[in-house]
Amino acid sequence: MDRRRNLVLIPMKALKIYLLLLFMAGSSLTFAQRKGQPVDPERLQAARIAFITTRINLKTEQAEKFWPLFNSFTESREASMRTMGDLSRGVENMSEEEAKSRIQQKLQIQQKLVQDEKIFVADAAKVLTYKQLLLLQNIARDFNRHLYDRGRPKGN
Repeated sequence: MDRRRNLVLIPMKALKIYLLLLFMAGSSLTFAQRKGQPVDPERLQAARIAFITTRINLKTEQAEKFWPLFNSFTESREASMRTMGDLSRGVENMSEEEAKSRIQQKLQIQQKLVQDEKIFVADAAKVLTYKQLLLLQNIARDFNRHLYDRGRPKGN
């Protein structure tokens, strides 16, 4: 009796696995078709929050205090990075003096970025462990790689 039951269960398991693989393949094709569509910033932010929360193992009490600090730091950092990018535009048409001035401005922004990160680490250390802070430093790169891997067609 057990043998007959196993013969029935094996094809059922195979069918379930096949359906799961089919569903996953369909999902990845649907995701791949979104290339021309803009990314939903709310979904991206939610995915980023979930990724960071999971990766550094944030507790609820920590999250309540951490996210306002992190969001403020991130917004400031992104604004500084945009400014630095703007300073690098139009190099072909600028004088040597202007180029020298822009390099000095970029160096000042880089110093500000380091100072802002020191302040953030000091504030965040009141909420997170130093191990969590160290993990956090590589999160942006890891999250971008995670998004890239999810959006990339399989087999390439």
